[in-house]
Parts: sequence; structure tokens; C-alpha cells
Amino acid sequence: MEHACRALLLKFPLIHEVDLELEKPSAPIPLPFDSVSVCVRRGWHRAFVALGSNMGDKQGYLDGAVEALRADECVRVKKVSAYRVTEPYGGVEQDDFLNAAMEIETLYDPEELLDALHVLEQAARRERLVHWGPRTLDLDILFYDDLVQDDPALILPHPDLQNRDFVLGPMVELAPNFVHPVLHKTMRQLLDALSSDSN
Repeated sequence: MEHACRALLLKFPLIHEVDLELEKPSAPIPLPFDSVSVCVRRGWHRAFVALGSNMGDKQGYLDGAVEALRADECVRVKKVSAYRVTEPYGGVEQDDFLNAAMEIETLYDPEELLDALHVLEQAARRERLVHWGPRTLDLDILFYDDLVQDDPALILPHPDLQNRDFVLGPMVELAPNFVHPVLHKTMRQLLDALSSDSN
């Protein structure tokens, strides 16, 4: 059923969501019944992804990640923010970053999307040696629909983004009125608050 839903969504671009029900009138269940069915709903999800690099060909790494996601049939890249040079965050002495964000639609669930981003980081020879340290490519899921989850492998929305102007700036460019599902403030409101605090 998963494959059938995905095939339909990929073949017909105007379909945003599919409800598929599989009914079996003679299932091997030792109880009286007319029929047994299983229903699934699958569709495109809106997500925002942060991009960063501060080693080697920074623009090349970001461009490569964008193009790789464009080539992924389960991802539709809707918008990419301007690239901006930003100072390192987290107190580790290192080169400036090139940062951006993108808005996508995806058929992946959050964990599948995270795995796809990790594959791109590995292709760029990303090494996780120092927390908040230098990296060839850093891809983070900022938001996935309005999903809120606190899982050790993936926290959504991305924690601490409200304190990062290099995330909020691109988010305001892409979706200024997008509301943080936990803080209940728009991206513009969060950036304005951060700017006021820093002044």
C-alpha cells in the first residue's frame, strides 16, 4: 500500500494526498465479519531545511545539496533563500559560514528525510568531530508541517532556532508568516525579538 500511494503521488503531480483502502472479504480471521479493510493516508508534506558550510568550496557544497534534493523524486524544492555569510555559532573558533534555508515538499516521513539529508552530508565528507565545529555541509530539518516531537534522533521543530539569526533570516525570506508550532510566533516576530534582544 505504501508503494501504491507513493506511485500515485509521483505519477500525478496535482494530487496532494491519497487515501487508500484495501478491503478483503475473506480474511483468515476466526470471527464473524463481512469484510476486513486497512486504510492509509499518504501525501506531500511541507518542510523547511537549513543549509550551512564553512569548509572548502562552501557555495559548491550548498549548491550540490540543493541540486541533489531537486533530483530526488520524493522531494520538491519550492524555494531557496539567498546565501549569506554568517559568523560561527556556539563558541568554537573557525571560519565564517555560508548559510541558507529551503522550503520543500516531500513524501518522506521525518526520519526518512533526515536519513536522506545525512546521505548528502556523508557525500560531502561531513565529519562530526567537534560539536558546533567546522563542517563541509550541515543540513538540518527546521520544521516538518506543524509536527512537534521530542525524539533523541530528531527534535522538531529544530531546538534553539529562535536564537539563531542565520536561521531566522532565511526563514523570514521564505515564509515570514509561518508560525512556530510551539512558540506560536511568526518567523518575522521571532527575528524581530532576537534583533531587539541583541540591541
